[in-house]
Amino acid sequence: MTAIWWIRRDFRLSDNPALVAAATAGDVLPVFVCDATVEALGAAPKWRMGLGLAHLIATIEAKGGRVLLRKGDARVIIPAIAREVGATSVHWGRLYDKEAIDRDTDVKSTLKTMGVTAQSHAGHLLFEPWTVATKTGGYYKVYSPFWRTVKDTEIAAALPESDLTWAGCPDSDALADWALGAQMQCGAAVVAPYCHVGEAAALARLEAFIANSIDQYKAKRDFPSEPVCSGLSENLTYGEISPRMIWHAGTQAAQAGAAGAEHFLKELTWREFAYHLLYHEPDLATRNHRDGWDEFPWREDETLPEITAWTQGRTGIRFVDAAMRELYVTGTMHNRARMIVASYLTKHLMVHWRVGRAWFEECLIDWDPASNAMGWQWVAGCGPDASPYFRIFNPDGQAEKFDKDGAYLHAWIAEDERAPSATALSYFDAIPRAWNLSPEAPYPVPVVGLKEGRERALEAYAQRNA
Repeated sequence: MTAIWWIRRDFRLSDNPALVAAATAGDVLPVFVCDATVEALGAAPKWRMGLGLAHLIATIEAKGGRVLLRKGDARVIIPAIAREVGATSVHWGRLYDKEAIDRDTDVKSTLKTMGVTAQSHAGHLLFEPWTVATKTGGYYKVYSPFWRTVKDTEIAAALPESDLTWAGCPDSDALADWALGAQMQCGAAVVAPYCHVGEAAALARLEAFIANSIDQYKAKRDFPSEPVCSGLSENLTYGEISPRMIWHAGTQAAQAGAAGAEHFLKELTWREFAYHLLYHEPDLATRNHRDGWDEFPWREDETLPEITAWTQGRTGIRFVDAAMRELYVTGTMHNRARMIVASYLTKHLMVHWRVGRAWFEECLIDWDPASNAMGWQWVAGCGPDASPYFRIFNPDGQAEKFDKDGAYLHAWIAEDERAPSATALSYFDAIPRAWNLSPEAPYPVPVVGLKEGRERALEAYAQRNA
């Protein structure tokens, strides 16, 4: 019997419940569909997905299998493949955004009418969103009680890699023909060295973090030049490692007395909280979570010169610009820096958080639909468990506190530097030529003064709360 493993965001062979179920049901045919959800990705996450998929294909081929690639509507493609190969079952790992849920529901319905077993499986999260509830039966809107509820939950052991027998594979699309990296322009060559692609790289990353950094994680994680963060968000978003494997490694470190282990587990649970909210609030990425914010005078005209300056890392505020350039060169951004640039955009520049969320979706190789939606709303003040409206980060003050020696700023700002760093110069290799920027140009003056921007934001917030 042939069992289809429909690959989506689970680019791994170990601890993969959908793959284990398929292997138990018959000979496995791995299938990946380039559908509207893939086509809609921003430039960097789509390119990075292509790298991960290429790596997974090579891994499977080394084990004697082949991945069937098809492009089109998964509602049509998956049933058609099942019919073509005579599959008796189709298995996939669940996703939790509304578009994926609606698609998967339609696919499951069609397969069942064909007499094909259709099963979705956990694996992308530690806790399925509907399994965690308040005492009144509702869902959590504040992180701390969510953490207290789940922190002592017993997490099942990770599943070992299955013994696999492979089904014959029909004619397949060529991955190169999909051109998933076409929108990256010249930036791909710059960003590529910062990527850790594939299951083996993810596991090595976890092992190195536990061995070298987790003990210092709580104390130093807010300092952007300190290499104490795990970097695993990149691998989690494509399922190159399971959250369960990370949880167990962090728990073992905590039991061994690692000072930063519990805080690391809390950050992993923050991701869970984001998906908990996204599942219960399907429009979290587009609609203000809190009532009364729809009339707030945020601006959304992306042609505004202040928005252009922010996206290009040329606001004249060094910490903000360093972070935005780090994003363009590495495809990631330090978490403390994410909060600072988000606060600056939504408060000092009075720009809608949706503009920032969309730019992150374009540029992040670790883009995650739940974490980014919740993070932007949290900083803007309109989200679940949000930062208070009056908390407006002062980027200069943040630099003084978390980058006192200027290492982070030197790493990413080239203008007016006598000896610019290689990373700072690489920004000018990564950006589109049409931006016409040069490291020899003077560093820009601020598009808005920090005091002026803060006062303007506080006045707008005060009027909203009047």
